[in-house]
Amino acid sequence: MSGEQHVTLARGHRTPFWVLLTTFLVVSSGGAWLVALPLWTSSAGLASPVAPLLLPAIMYTPAAAVFVVASVRRQRPGATARELGMWPLRPVKRVLGLTIIAVAGAPLLIAIGVFIAAGFGWVRLDLEHLSGFRETLRAAAGRAADAAPLQLIAIVQLVSIPIGALFNGLLTFGEEVGWRGWLLPRLRSRIGTWPSLVVSGAIWGLWHSPLILLGYNFEQPNVFGVFLMVVGSVSVGILFGWLRLRSGSVWPPVFAHGALNASANLVVLFSSAGDRVDPVLAGPLGAGTWTAAAIVITALVIVGQFAPARLEPFPSSSSRTSGSALRAQQDQVDD
Repeated sequence: MSGEQHVTLARGHRTPFWVLLTTFLVVSSGGAWLVALPLWTSSAGLASPVAPLLLPAIMYTPAAAVFVVASVRRQRPGATARELGMWPLRPVKRVLGLTIIAVAGAPLLIAIGVFIAAGFGWVRLDLEHLSGFRETLRAAAGRAADAAPLQLIAIVQLVSIPIGALFNGLLTFGEEVGWRGWLLPRLRSRIGTWPSLVVSGAIWGLWHSPLILLGYNFEQPNVFGVFLMVVGSVSVGILFGWLRLRSGSVWPPVFAHGALNASANLVVLFSSAGDRVDPVLAGPLGAGTWTAAAIVITALVIVGQFAPARLEPFPSSSSRTSGSALRAQQDQVDD
C-alpha cells in the first residue's frame, strides 16, 4: 500500500485519506464561495439585503463537508457523532467545566486584546464615560440615546455575552463540527498535535476568503486581509483546538466560538468617541487579540496543558498511544 493511510468502506472499497481530505476542503471552501456568490454579483457587497441570510448559511458549509465525507465512507450516524466529539459527553465534569471556561474565556481574551491594543496606542479607551459606546448608540437611535442609562446598558451588554454564546452556538456548530470536530483530530493522527493545530487554523482562516475579500472583518479586501484572517484564525484556533483535544468534545470550542462572536463589539464598548478603531490592530481578531492569545497559549504550555497525557488521543482513550498506533487505530475507526 506504500504506507499511505486508507479508509475501508462498508462494501470493501478503500479510499485514501487524501481523497477524503480533498473532498472535505472542496465542499467546505467551494460551498462558502458558492453561498457568497450573490454578494459578489451584487454591487452592494456585504451591505446586500441578503447578507444576513447568507452569512449564517456560509457557516454551515464545513458541516455540509462532514456530511459528504461521512456519506462517502457510508458511516453509521452514531459512529460519526462519536468521531466528531458530539457524543457521549464524558467525562462530563471536564466537558462542562471547559465549556464554562470557553464561554467566560473568549470575551476575556477579546477584552485583554483591547487593553493590549490600548497599551500600544492603537486605540484610545474611555472607561469612565464610555463615550465611544454613547456615540455608537447615538448613531443608531439619534438624540434619544443621550437619555439612555449608559452604564446599565453596558452592563447588560456584558451580561448578555454568555446568552449570546448559546444562541451563536447554533451557528458556530456548523463551523466547529468541521474544523475541530473532523479536520483537527484527523490531521493530528497523521502529522502531530502542533502541526495540526496550525494547519487546521490556517485552513479555517483561508475558508473566510470569500468574505474577507469583500472587506469583512478587517476592511482589507485584498490578500493582506486574507493573511490577517489566517493569523487571527491560527492564534484563536490553537485555543479552540486545545479545548477540543483537552475535553475530547466538540462542544467547548462550539461555545467558545459563539462567545467570541458575541464579544466582537467589546472594543466599541470601551473606546473613546471620535477615535476610529482600526480592526487590524484592535478588532476582535486583530493584533491585540493575537498577542493576548499568544500569552494564553504560552501559559497553557508552561503549565503542561498541551502535554500528550493531558490531551484526548484520537480515537483511542489511552494517552500513551504512539503516533503509528494512532494512525492504525484511525484506520480501524474508518473501517
